[in-house]
Amino acid sequence: MDDTICAIATSIASPGAISIIRVSGALAIDKVNTIFKGKDLTKVDSHTIHYGHIQDNEKIIDEVLVTIMRAPKTYTTENTVEINCHGGYATTKSVFALLLSIGIREADAGEFTKRAYLNGRIDLIKSEAIMDLIDAETEHERSLAIEGVRGYISELIEKLRDKIVTLIANIEVNIDYPEYDDVEIITEEKLLPILKEVNKELYTIIKESETGKIIKNGINIALVGRPNVGKSSILNKLLNEEKAIVTDIRGTTRDIVEGTITIKGIKINLTDTAGIRETEDLIEKIGIQKSKEKIKSSDLIILVLNNNEEFTEEDQELLNLIKDKKKVIFINKNDLETKLKLDTNETIINGNTEDNDGLNELIDKIAEIFDLNEFENKNSIYLANIRQINLAKEAKKQIENAISELESGIPLDLVILDIKEAWELLGKIIGKVYEEEFLDQLFSKFCLGK
Repeated sequence: MDDTICAIATSIASPGAISIIRVSGALAIDKVNTIFKGKDLTKVDSHTIHYGHIQDNEKIIDEVLVTIMRAPKTYTTENTVEINCHGGYATTKSVFALLLSIGIREADAGEFTKRAYLNGRIDLIKSEAIMDLIDAETEHERSLAIEGVRGYISELIEKLRDKIVTLIANIEVNIDYPEYDDVEIITEEKLLPILKEVNKELYTIIKESETGKIIKNGINIALVGRPNVGKSSILNKLLNEEKAIVTDIRGTTRDIVEGTITIKGIKINLTDTAGIRETEDLIEKIGIQKSKEKIKSSDLIILVLNNNEEFTEEDQELLNLIKDKKKVIFINKNDLETKLKLDTNETIINGNTEDNDGLNELIDKIAEIFDLNEFENKNSIYLANIRQINLAKEAKKQIENAISELESGIPLDLVILDIKEAWELLGKIIGKVYEEEFLDQLFSKFCLGK
């Protein structure tokens, strides 16, 4: 991190009033000063803005405003310069090319945030939350991300680690210096309640974080049924667009078709699957296999049946296939003659796509199943992604192992190994423990300029 980096921090895909080019590194101010005509940037105060021109020798490239921010009070904790130039492709690229020509390196994706993390300004949870904030599509996602940026989630994990490390220190003193009379003796009776308290706190964090996962990733719902029962029409109506091709020909949908709606501020990822039936058509077979895979990964299945057709063996096979999944049965085409007879305790909604009958009821049922009305009132301090949740689950498992070992009379010098492992796993959540390869993979997912 000894070099100076730069990146275009705003989109140049379409013309805008301004573009911002960000420069960070020990020599950021000195290097930009060599192409800036105006005040001497090396002598101005930190966090000030200066008018002037970016020039290549005597050639004026653009009229700009330059913001100077001196270390350590910057995003990366390094000297930082932001050049506000006129928007548009040609001007921005010309200024950027000039920066590269004077020895400033183009930043990798996420490198500014990576430097902020490695320089100790933010932890890993805050780093991930920053990207989540940029990607947020709903108000709930934004709220969840901002709590991560503000550090509340990190504080939660740090408090748990502090509690665990205090236990570790006391146990090690007991093991290494048993002859000291002034050292508190750690016994099973004293250790167990604390470990059980930590385990309970981890359980609460993990359980509540399932809500955070829904906020961030949305709810995955698959429309499933035999060919030509109206799945694609339902998808199109819910999305309010002609996303899926609709015809009377059986097997028209041969691949999954996806779209997203929002219910109560939560993303609903809808998938129209290929009609599941016996077929010799190779392409349709592939689509049906994808449909079955989608069923496994979905949070809710909407099984679509045809009101004016009798219940078939294929319908029963589909019911068997989704028997262990959350499901709603939507009986479509209720504007036609009723031929379907269905004996089930499952939730049933009748409707059709001609006059949108039953679709609002379907949306309300989805909100009810996932308790979406309560999201407004829930505390949004959660672990926000699978990586964090899985590490918390692993830490909880180690604490449970330690509790079981203590109750079985295992010596403290063995029990402490599981407690230390739990402490390190929680450290991985906030980045106190990390591997370089992991960091490279994580920050490569960030946008350029951040």
